[in-house]
Amino acid sequence: MSIIYFKGKQVNTNKAFLKNGKAPDFVLTDKDLNDKSLKDFPGKKLLSVNPSFDTSVCSKTAKHLEEIAKKNPELKIILISKDLPFAQSRFCKSESLKNIIMLSIMRSDQFARDYGILMEDGPLKGLTARAIFLINEDNEITYSELVEEVTNEPDYITLEKHLV
Repeated sequence: MSIIYFKGKQVNTNKAFLKNGKAPDFVLTDKDLNDKSLKDFPGKKLLSVNPSFDTSVCSKTAKHLEEIAKKNPELKIILISKDLPFAQSRFCKSESLKNIIMLSIMRSDQFARDYGILMEDGPLKGLTARAIFLINEDNEITYSELVEEVTNEPDYITLEKHLV
């Protein structure tokens, strides 16, 4: 398990955070309710995992990653949360997000369990911790960040250094 914090109070994840190595495959749900897996996204990809896009921090993260997507069109930026695909689509429309892909863990927590980001206790129990995974063409994790305080944004400066 990994230890993170929500508003300063300790929260445990289901297992140790997956920092590097081969990215586990997943089955997540897209806006059209289709199952998507890692193989559906060839090339370099960035997974940004968030508890819910109904928060200001998740919204800021999505907007920042939209700008990164515009500067890096070869990079597939995938935002993942437990929000329903309908809510994710409304969010993208309201925020004019056109260069990112949204996926939901609505059907299974297996993705969160495999990556070590399922919050096991605390007020957000059952949601994902905030995390970033940069994955290369061979599906190896080349950079990852488990955001220590759920109410904080990821470290964009370090992330962008790993994009080059």
